[in-house]
Amino acid sequence: MSKTAKSPVKHIAIAGNIGAGKTTLCTQLGKHFGWDVHYESTEDNPYLSDFYTDMKRWSFNLQIYFLNSRYRQLVEIQRGDVTVIQDRTIYEDAHIFAPNLHEMSLMSTRDFENYYSLFKTMESQVQPPDLLIYLRASVSTLVSHIQSRGRDYEGNMSLDYLKLLNERYENWISGYKAGPLLIINADEVDFYSRPEDLGNIIEQVQGELHGLF
Repeated sequence: MSKTAKSPVKHIAIAGNIGAGKTTLCTQLGKHFGWDVHYESTEDNPYLSDFYTDMKRWSFNLQIYFLNSRYRQLVEIQRGDVTVIQDRTIYEDAHIFAPNLHEMSLMSTRDFENYYSLFKTMESQVQPPDLLIYLRASVSTLVSHIQSRGRDYEGNMSLDYLKLLNERYENWISGYKAGPLLIINADEVDFYSRPEDLGNIIEQVQGELHGLF
C-alpha cells in the first residue's frame, strides 16, 4: 500500500534470522524516535523450549502460536494511533520458518497446508509495514550473538539450521515488494556497543521515512 506525503507512519518492522539483533535494534530505535515497541513473544512462549528439544512434535504448535501473536500485534497497530516498531514480522513465519520446517520433514504437509491457508487469510486482513528493516547476518555473527545472550533452549540449534534459514531469508527479501525496504549488514555494524554505528542506522531510517511523512 503506497503512502501519500501526509499519511502517518504507524508501523516499522525489523526482520532477520535468530540472533541477528532485532530486539536490540527495536529497543534502540524505539527509544530514539519515541515509538512503541512490540517484542516477539519468547519469554512467555509455552512451546519454544519444547520445540528446540523435539522440533517435529512441536513445530506446528509453535508456528501457530507465533502466527496468532503476530496477527494480534498487527491488528492492534492498525487500530491504534501511535507509531510502533515490531520485532519480527508475520511474513517471516510463513515464508521462512514454517516452510523450512516442512522441507526438513519437521512439519507434516497436512499441517503446513493448514498453517499456510490460515496465514493467507490473516494476511488479507492487514497492511504491510510502512518500512521493513532487514538485518542481514552471516551464520558466524548469528552464532556469536546467540552464545552471548545464553538462552538455554537455543543451545540445541545446529549451524545447518541457521544456514537454511539464512538462505530462505535472502530468497524472501530478494522478492519483497510490499513496501519500502532498508537492508543493514549486521556483520559490519555494532549498534549495541558503537554509538556511531547506531547513529548511521538512525540516519538511514530517517532517510527512508522522510518521504512517508
